[in-house]
Amino acid sequence: MDRIRLKDKEFELYIAEKEIKKAIERVARQIKKDIEGKNPLFIGVLNGAFMFIADVMHYLNGPYELTFARYSSYQGTDTSGMVNEIMPVKSDIRGRCVILLEDIIDTGFTMNYVMRKLRDGGASEVRLATMLYKPDALRHNVTPDYVGLEIANDFIVGYGLDYDELGRAYKDIYKIVES
Repeated sequence: MDRIRLKDKEFELYIAEKEIKKAIERVARQIKKDIEGKNPLFIGVLNGAFMFIADVMHYLNGPYELTFARYSSYQGTDTSGMVNEIMPVKSDIRGRCVILLEDIIDTGFTMNYVMRKLRDGGASEVRLATMLYKPDALRHNVTPDYVGLEIANDFIVGYGLDYDELGRAYKDIYKIVES
């Protein structure tokens, strides 16, 4: 599909599934190389990263421990300015290499909060893998260790990303069409 409509917004095709999968496979190869000989804990950040998490773990194809957490800082198309910890990490992170699997880094607000919390909780190392990175939107000191694709500062949906909880199940990524 070239265009989709979600509620009151229209979106056009931005990144095709084939390009997404290629980027994720590259990220997974780099992670696998970097964690050799370590016992990492992967933390998948829900809800948006669920497809990215599944694909990364599929490509890693190993005995790794995976847990999930959920944070929210968005309402509609805008950040709320507050991080809401909906589902905290339950696993013991002390002394562990932790790798966060996130869908998108834009302002860096949420990941800045999460990474600091993990370090304060005793993680020996905290790494960040993101499917998408918007360097022009970054407002906090967050540098991803692994980036699938760098994109412009557009509002996007699909491949796990949503607009008011709609659009996550699309296999491609769409960007908003401004009227």
